[in-house]
Amino acid sequence: MSDNRKHQAYLEEALREAAKAPDEVPVGAVIVQNGRIIARAHNQREGADADPFGHAEIIAMRQAAGKLGRRRLSDCTLYVTLEPCPMCAGAMLLAELGGCFFSAFDPVMGCCGSVYDLSQDPAFPRHVPTAGGLLAAEAEAQLRAFFDAKRKAPAENKTPEQENGTDGFTR
Repeated sequence: MSDNRKHQAYLEEALREAAKAPDEVPVGAVIVQNGRIIARAHNQREGADADPFGHAEIIAMRQAAGKLGRRRLSDCTLYVTLEPCPMCAGAMLLAELGGCFFSAFDPVMGCCGSVYDLSQDPAFPRHVPTAGGLLAAEAEAQLRAFFDAKRKAPAENKTPEQENGTDGFTR
């Protein structure tokens, strides 16, 4: 199997993960070590926990670190359906992640090349190789369908961001 096909297969897993929580912005992530998925997660910001840090990438990195019993994930690769935000890109640096592949670019909060490239900032001693755009159309369609449904929801079910149309692709 070619490298491109492997990356695509892992991002397909991330897309499946993103679809697991219908009330969340559909972002899914998997972490791969030595060709095996060792962690998987989807956004978990809403609901009873109301966790502002419940991004798929953060949850997946916590799972991987717990499974491996160490904080450094330099031999692991993150696959995620949406370009990481500043928090997640910073966490990738702190975890010393081996790499990150993402599907859709985020023109509002993306920090792996769109708005900013925290993963390659020369101010930091570590960098995380990133590449985006693989299966972008599929991830964008998933995000668009979610936000279209939210916009059509009755006003009492909308957040202030949805009311004023500033939800974009942000989480």
